Amino acid sequence: MGAVKGITGSCHLIEFGSKRLMLDCGMFQGRDEDLNRQELDFDPSKIDYLLLSHSHIDHSGRIPMLVKKGFRGTIYCSKATYDLCEIMLLDSAHIQETETEWINRKAKRAGKPPVEPLYTREDANNSLGFFEPVLYEQVIHVDENLTVRFNDAGHVLGSSIIEMWIREGNDTVKVVYSGDLGTREKPILNDPAVIESADYVIMEATYGNRIHEDVEVREETLINIILKTVMRGGTVIIPSFAVGRTQEIIYELNKYYDAHLDDFGTPVNLLKNIPVYVDSPLAVKATEVFRRNAGVFDEEAREHLKRGDNPLTFSNLHFVQNVEQSKELNFSDEPKIIISSSGMCEAGRIKHHLKHNLWKRNSSVVFVGYQAEGTLGRRIRDGAKKVKIFGEEIFVNAEVYSVEGFSGHADRNELLSWLKGFRQKPRKLFIVHGEGQSKADFARDVEEQLGIDCIIPEYNQVYEIRSKGVFEEVGEKISAADVPLSEERINELMEELQELKSLFEHTLNQLVNQVSGEALSIGKYNEINNLLISLENDIMSLSMLSGK
Repeated sequence: MGAVKGITGSCHLIEFGSKRLMLDCGMFQGRDEDLNRQELDFDPSKIDYLLLSHSHIDHSGRIPMLVKKGFRGTIYCSKATYDLCEIMLLDSAHIQETETEWINRKAKRAGKPPVEPLYTREDANNSLGFFEPVLYEQVIHVDENLTVRFNDAGHVLGSSIIEMWIREGNDTVKVVYSGDLGTREKPILNDPAVIESADYVIMEATYGNRIHEDVEVREETLINIILKTVMRGGTVIIPSFAVGRTQEIIYELNKYYDAHLDDFGTPVNLLKNIPVYVDSPLAVKATEVFRRNAGVFDEEAREHLKRGDNPLTFSNLHFVQNVEQSKELNFSDEPKIIISSSGMCEAGRIKHHLKHNLWKRNSSVVFVGYQAEGTLGRRIRDGAKKVKIFGEEIFVNAEVYSVEGFSGHADRNELLSWLKGFRQKPRKLFIVHGEGQSKADFARDVEEQLGIDCIIPEYNQVYEIRSKGVFEEVGEKISAADVPLSEERINELMEELQELKSLFEHTLNQLVNQVSGEALSIGKYNEINNLLISLENDIMSLSMLSGK
């Protein structure tokens, strides 16, 4: 139902027995944004469950509209995804209301009827009441015929690979939804989890035919662009997704500064004096959400925390608090770095910064994420000589760079590597969330290298699984408290957790080896394991809160 003609609007519908299960309900963006106002091809009131892979608007952005139109089921997602949706869906609603107000002013002058926003802030608030947050690796028995497990996808904080065990009659089919897969060695986040088995997989292919540059090259490239720009007195504009990419850039700059503490009198020392402005109210709130969810950070980020170093701050980092401060940035001649959203330059304060800096030859624009077809960011990145911003024609004289190593999406090799992790080869692979050529090239590589049959579905296409081996295409179908903890206490809690884990494993082995007597049930095993996962998550989150 989405992300089949391009990368936005993720939405897939699974029917089993009398139940309907939806995977994501994302907003269409760029060239496809008009699809958001089309009538839905399903009745929202008939959807029982929605499994949300992550918070990005192209995966979550139509949830308030879904609820507005009658959805009354349960929305399962990771805890961090819920925390981010609390701010992102309200921000999206604000954009909907603001843009609709502007459209209606023009419509009134032209004698046209007014339109309603896709949804309002009230609608977004209402939708949050249907969320049921869970933790990674917890086994969730949704009902007697559906069991799910969320695993770390490494794409953005809280992003998930979703395993689904669906029972119909005497047959249980396992479907895996990749969501958006992250890159290896991504700042702050873990690598995507390895999934060992699946009957069917629905998988993204955003970069299905491209290879990212090396991580070290990525950092060096960004630093060199910044130094080159500020030394000629210019401003570096970085259009960045408020959630994920902004925090990763902050983390990388902090790490770079820490690695060059003794480089006095060098260009690096100059860089430490260049102010870095994060000009996005959403990014400021998202950074706080990151701090509250340290339990899902990778090992490197955890080590920073254990040393008492907050990896999401440094001395020359400034969070812009209001519109007036944002405007002042464009009337200041000081060399500086401005990180602002939206990442594809379609809305938000980034458009103002581009309007004031694109025409300046001493400025630079650095793209650090995917630019969908039809977006302002894509036109600038592809070499447009002039663009329209707020109705005004702006010449592109600034230097334009694309540093793809910062992408949140796995590249071709990483996607193939993730598929190779399956010990039980999937029967079919549905390839979605990618431009046409990217999906076609990736499908060819998968079939040639892994021998997995690939399907590139069309919009509104239905596939019927009658049993594990019988498959047919059937055509179209119309918050935690701020409790400070000492480093000593955190270490004590971690030791206690390890003791609990050891005791659990010892007890489990004893029960498994018993010849007679009551064995440990799978249900009891999952209950204890879920409790341990929850405890570990709470300890790491408290650790982050203590390092304010």
